[in-house]
Amino acid sequence: MPNLSLTIYLVDDDADIRSALTRGLELRGYAVEAYASAAKFLSGLDPQRPGVILLDYGLPGMNGLEVQARLIERGVDLPIIFITGHGGVPESVQAIKAGALDFLEKPFRQAVLLERIEAGFALLLARESDRMAGRAREALFAKLTAREAEIVQLIVENPAEVSSKEVAARLGISPRTVDHHRARILEKLGVRSLAELIALVKG
Repeated sequence: MPNLSLTIYLVDDDADIRSALTRGLELRGYAVEAYASAAKFLSGLDPQRPGVILLDYGLPGMNGLEVQARLIERGVDLPIIFITGHGGVPESVQAIKAGALDFLEKPFRQAVLLERIEAGFALLLARESDRMAGRAREALFAKLTAREAEIVQLIVENPAEVSSKEVAARLGISPRTVDHHRARILEKLGVRSLAELIALVKG
């Protein structure tokens, strides 16, 4: 499991709610950064620091959906949990369609909020695991020569035609040379069969 330092970004203009949520979450061991306005949050957010955003829908000046749109424009893809005292069905549908994790109406049960926060963290960890797996695959394939990479591409694109004779005919080389390349490919990539090779390439 990736070792990520995860933060809860709390954006709410109500000082009492901000204080109560911050205190309650910190007592449970969460790192919390609280913002009183959309502008302060957007200027202070570091998108390289992963976290879950608790976003009040009814912010003055720029509502939660507008903040969500700004984040999307910037390419910031952090899980968002909307919290609201007066949001309706159309707003919640729009938020979820735009990628929000949930839309909670105040007063919400603390257990529900914690469950959604943990779901957001799990999503971030899964994404990081995928990125790490992708980087590991790239490092493996970087070991291949240009010819070996060409053979891998042929095998993946034509899984029904992967005999040494068929690959050799496509590349204009001898089947024995293909056999040699295939053995080196399997060794470098740490797989035992062409089926495992195809699975590795497709992730």
